[in-house]
Amino acid sequence: MSSPVTSELEPATAGHVSEYLFERGWSDGLPLVPATEESVQAFLVHTSRDEDEIVARLPQLDREATVRDLAVHAVMAGCRPEYFPVVLAAWDALSAERSALGGGWQSTSGPAPFVIVNGPIRAELGINSTGGVLGPGFRPNATIPRAIGLTVRNSFRVIPHALEQATQGLPGRWTMLIGEDEEHSPWEPLSVDGGLPAGADSVTATLVRTCEFVDNRHFSDPEEVLRDFADTLSRSGSWIFRHSSAAIVLNPDHARVFAEAGMDKQDVREWIVGHASKTEAELAAVGKGLSGQLPDGPFAPDHVHPVFADARPANLPIIVAGSRNAAMSMVVRIFSTWSGRSFPIR
Repeated sequence: MSSPVTSELEPATAGHVSEYLFERGWSDGLPLVPATEESVQAFLVHTSRDEDEIVARLPQLDREATVRDLAVHAVMAGCRPEYFPVVLAAWDALSAERSALGGGWQSTSGPAPFVIVNGPIRAELGINSTGGVLGPGFRPNATIPRAIGLTVRNSFRVIPHALEQATQGLPGRWTMLIGEDEEHSPWEPLSVDGGLPAGADSVTATLVRTCEFVDNRHFSDPEEVLRDFADTLSRSGSWIFRHSSAAIVLNPDHARVFAEAGMDKQDVREWIVGHASKTEAELAAVGKGLSGQLPDGPFAPDHVHPVFADARPANLPIIVAGSRNAAMSMVVRIFSTWSGRSFPIR
């Protein structure tokens, strides 16, 4: 048995440091790890990118963050140094998203960065891809997106009750990182849909508004599950644009059922896209009718409005993740649109 790790920092001193960081306004509400020159350098050695390279931007406010800024916030978030290439790749991915470069960080929806990791690096870093994949208990899943949030707060200065205008906000806004369970998926990983070869260490990221369960474990036919997804995705409460984008975090057991029925991922996507819709009358009944709002209106009451513009992976990405202990999957509402791109972890 190894000897216990002892701390050279006195508890009182640790408390004073924590309070100092809170008082400076740098915290997201939780205690921070103080970033020292030594700790920041330990992160920077994990990348060949120049520490002054600008990686993250908020153009409308003329604010930006460098590689070094991201390292500081990764330290503060509680990341390990070896997580830093994933932090950088997540920002590469977010910087390709129109919503993240626009007003997404300040939106009344309070959207969260949703980060998906593919490739062998998931096991190397201990990124959770299975049971409780969107829940607590796994350091990289929790701290990498927290580093993103601290950068938004401190480098972009998007702070609650100031530039951040979230109405209620999203629970777990800065903790939404998962690995895809490639080992139990019957299909190619999300990174292939995003343009990279299978097996590549990669990150896909976008902003999302909320997530909700599709709990369906008593079905007798795969089409029943597909109808359940289509019904959930057609919910009027999330409908704010003519078309929407959403991701499905698909339980491995649901994925297996579809695959055994001879369906690949695109087959599942096309079925759902073809059946997720509401009529003009149904939308009008909840105050969301589209007549008069679009150049091709007015619409007849029985006119069908599809949720999705088309069945491209960018509009309905499918990620296999979670435990096989119950046939439960998750619908994740994408904020605006997704670029459809995955980025290599360098």
